[in-house]
Amino acid sequence: MTEFIFNLLHLVGFKHPLHPALTHIPMGMVMGAFFFGLAGTVLKKPDFFKTATRCVGLGLLFILPTVFAGYLDWQHSYEGQWETLIIVKMALACILTLLLGIAFVQGRKDDAPLNLLFALYILCLFCAVGLGFSGGQLQYG
Repeated sequence: MTEFIFNLLHLVGFKHPLHPALTHIPMGMVMGAFFFGLAGTVLKKPDFFKTATRCVGLGLLFILPTVFAGYLDWQHSYEGQWETLIIVKMALACILTLLLGIAFVQGRKDDAPLNLLFALYILCLFCAVGLGFSGGQLQYG
């Protein structure tokens, strides 16, 4: 299936990995949630947390397509070899998905503790940084 998808894409002139094109959406939304949460905390304006929750929701929507594209690229470029950085990326992607899910559910509650939400955004940001770093190490050494 993987080769079929990449061969089809090559027919229309797309010869790049799929994963990098999608990573910007969930990673950008994680950063957006962090910065809106930071603004809400520093400025003491809880409305910023509503926007942060929307960022989390959009990031959560794009996690699965991004992970699937990463899986396809891993199969295509690395032939499914289990390398340490691949395992790290898979673990961090699972943790990030879980954290985003918790942050989204908590953020939709009217009485959600804002310090808990901001802590979740920080943890999500750490996961995103770890994913980006390990992905960069895979591609560029």
